[in-house]
Amino acid sequence: MSDYHEIVNLNVGGTRFATSWHTLTWVPDTFFSALLSGRIPTVRDETGAIFIDRDPKLFGLILNFLRTRDIDLNNVNIRALRHECDYFGIMPLSRRLALCDEMNHSSCGDVLFYGYLPPPLNTPLPNNSNSRNGNGSRKNSTASSSEAPTNRTHSRNSSLDLRAVGRIPSQDQLSRCGRGHSRAASLGNADGHKGLRPPEVNTWADSMKVQIIKAHHNWVAVAYTHFVTGYRLTDSCGWYVVFQSPVQDSVIERIALNAKTGGSANSSGNNSAGTDVMLGITSGPLVKLWAFSTHTEPVRRTLIGTFNLGVRVEHLLFVGPQLVALSGAASRSKAGVWHTSTQHWQTQDVAHLTTYDTAGSFLLLGTATGAINYIDMQKFPLRMKDNDLLVTQLYKDPNQEPISAISVYLTPKTNLCGNWIEIAYGTRYGSVRVIVQHPETVGHGPQLFQTFTVHQSPITKVSLSEKYLISVCSEYNHVRSWRVTRFRGMISTQPGTTPKAAFKVLALEAPTAQAHNDCGPYGEQDEEQIFIQKIVPDSDTLFVRLASNGKRVCTIQSVDGSAVSCFVVAECEGALRPRRLLLAGHRSGATQMWDLTAPIDRAAKPAAPHSGEGEESPEKDGGPSPDELVRLLSTCDLDAQPAQPAPHSPNRPLAP
Repeated sequence: MSDYHEIVNLNVGGTRFATSWHTLTWVPDTFFSALLSGRIPTVRDETGAIFIDRDPKLFGLILNFLRTRDIDLNNVNIRALRHECDYFGIMPLSRRLALCDEMNHSSCGDVLFYGYLPPPLNTPLPNNSNSRNGNGSRKNSTASSSEAPTNRTHSRNSSLDLRAVGRIPSQDQLSRCGRGHSRAASLGNADGHKGLRPPEVNTWADSMKVQIIKAHHNWVAVAYTHFVTGYRLTDSCGWYVVFQSPVQDSVIERIALNAKTGGSANSSGNNSAGTDVMLGITSGPLVKLWAFSTHTEPVRRTLIGTFNLGVRVEHLLFVGPQLVALSGAASRSKAGVWHTSTQHWQTQDVAHLTTYDTAGSFLLLGTATGAINYIDMQKFPLRMKDNDLLVTQLYKDPNQEPISAISVYLTPKTNLCGNWIEIAYGTRYGSVRVIVQHPETVGHGPQLFQTFTVHQSPITKVSLSEKYLISVCSEYNHVRSWRVTRFRGMISTQPGTTPKAAFKVLALEAPTAQAHNDCGPYGEQDEEQIFIQKIVPDSDTLFVRLASNGKRVCTIQSVDGSAVSCFVVAECEGALRPRRLLLAGHRSGATQMWDLTAPIDRAAKPAAPHSGEGEESPEKDGGPSPDELVRLLSTCDLDAQPAQPAPHSPNRPLAP
């Protein structure tokens, strides 16, 4: 009987092991002590060995640790081994592996980590006086009204307060889904925040998830379900809270931000002169526009007006100081413009609107009939009284294919009002075309330059830059890129564009979430552009890739383990050079920032061959590796069979 207790025969996943009772039980309170004491029922194979249905390779590593108190971690998946240690209850080894795992992840981020904006602590409380007057009716929809100042002032104390509360929570304080933020949880239990729970939101955590992020110059607007917080970047103070919008009764669906660089009294030409920030938000068909004077203490907030487009606003943007609202509803496509000089809101039906882009003072509109129209914002003061937005046709597709994406490139010799332009556009039938209007064609409309028919699905995005033409179709964001040859700054017909790369930027987001998780491309047209790849909805990992060839620039992982809910790439002006920042909003309510400037420069350097002009060697696809993809997909329910991305983008195609 004693021999039976000394030698233990195990069958682990089909592999046989023999060890001693003492080896398996020297660590107290483990799976093995419970198994050998009879507290866990045993299953034996035909030889009488105890069968354990686990990975035999990982079990062999654990058994060697129990024998020698040592372990060799070369070529070992530490995360998988730690999972097995937790299963068997081998806590001495599990704690060591946890430390090894933590060495690869820091709550301070890596060298690219730039900043952390915690969930707002001074959350504005609902106040009926912000949205209704004394008799319960809403304020005049077009009148400008001055509101009470925000409860967060522009001061060095605000910056210091933000730094004090900006400590990143530890891993133990957060769950992987990002809803375990201890600070947010404690605030959610406060009585003062009960008013943040409108009928359509079940929990405080849901309402505090970052929904949208917009950036302009050194300003960032972070939109939650019912209010928006504004931050400013300075070299001396870093990021600090400057303003918060009033709490809205309805869910905020779109926001737009315009930061004036000068903030002079004559820059706006209205009674909000001296303001340096304008914020627009939409809920359904309604648009609210505020102006913020951040050079005063406290910050002065002025409600310019509440406007009605008549249909749900699908896109909100600034073209210069003018606020533009667009809707591509199948029955009624409309455009609405608030002009800063006339203080007038004007709406107009725009037939079959499907996509848009901006170029200087021009707003270009693609239509389902194959026409490209434009609106010149500088002519508004002359015609606003006539209720005419001067929608003018610029070009008509030769096959009248519905236009689903558009990109405008202004050649270096042009000015904001000039007509030396190049336009790339994609159609619903998969065609990509380039049209040009150069000095030699002045007096005529744009001429068709080149057509590509390499896509078999609707085009969702196009980008024409100084060096590349990039197109994306709806087949899981399949990308095609071409190198563009230029002569004296203008696209050249000799030798023309050269195929560069083809790859996919896989994203399994639902179409409703893609509006604020657009993969790109991001970046100025005279530099390298990038894609941001988020694989699954609750992912804490983003892959940054060059738009020209798909090469991976870097991998970004949340410093607090919370899932990314939205993201955007923005150029922020610094003291020495502009920084290209990736701004990621999270389910925890925090915003995390990453500086992509240096890695993009490094990734783009090999693109120039040492021997001069010529094609680079083909790059390996920079998306997730099979191991990374499997790990990410393990958190996603593929049984839902997510639909392929619809032709929809936050800054180009509108819903058909």
